[in-house]
Amino acid sequence: MTLVLPPRLTASAQRLRDAAHRRGLRSVQLPTFEVPAGMRADHLHAGPSFADVVAPLLGIAPLEAEPGWLTRLPRELTRREVTLVPIGEAYELRRPAFIKSPNDKTIPAMIYTDGSRLPGPDAVERQAPVLVSDIVDFTAEYRLYLLDGAVYAGSQYAEHGRIHLGPPSVDALAFGTDLLAGYGHTLPSAIVVDVGLVDGYWAVIEANAAWGSGAYVADPDLVLDVVLRAASPAASVSARDLPFIRRPERPDLTPQATSV
Repeated sequence: MTLVLPPRLTASAQRLRDAAHRRGLRSVQLPTFEVPAGMRADHLHAGPSFADVVAPLLGIAPLEAEPGWLTRLPRELTRREVTLVPIGEAYELRRPAFIKSPNDKTIPAMIYTDGSRLPGPDAVERQAPVLVSDIVDFTAEYRLYLLDGAVYAGSQYAEHGRIHLGPPSVDALAFGTDLLAGYGHTLPSAIVVDVGLVDGYWAVIEANAAWGSGAYVADPDLVLDVVLRAASPAASVSARDLPFIRRPERPDLTPQATSV
């Protein structure tokens, strides 16, 4: 099996590559987004823009959560209001909000003082979806790697908005397990979910594609298991995961339940 990597590797990606080599997997780091003629590969670990170009050419199917997944969770699991709207609608906001693209980095994830601070229509199509969230203070944030309905690996990555690396707390793991018990069927079989503490309560921060997420200090060998499932040959994707194959050309703003 071959793992495809992008031109630039983060420290996290390097650890994942080394874990793949220890397992006997081959890795190929492409110098550009161009795929050489005749190249074959089975898996991918990279950012969304690289994946959107390379994955279809190699027959790799990257899995991700539905764009509006976070908005369909109950308030007791998010501890804030989160909506998915076209950026053209978000331009009208006249209050501070945390705004980001749901499954890529087209719109930088940050607090905007109002909608006029967002990238303009000359840079982004007005129908491009964005997640608009109330501003809350996460006192601690954790990344959980989920595989087949279980919390497979994890890492703390922030405290009060600043980088703070460490193992996941027992309570973070327990919250992830409870989330999967109730809502695991609304997620692909391999995914990353970030969770955190808000005013002493556990909350879901967001879902991220495992193939494009940094692992921080999570066990790279366990993370690799999740990544290999999250971006595998299209022919090997189970019926359960077919609805979760990334299709960036088809933004979904409809708040409908995921069919599995």
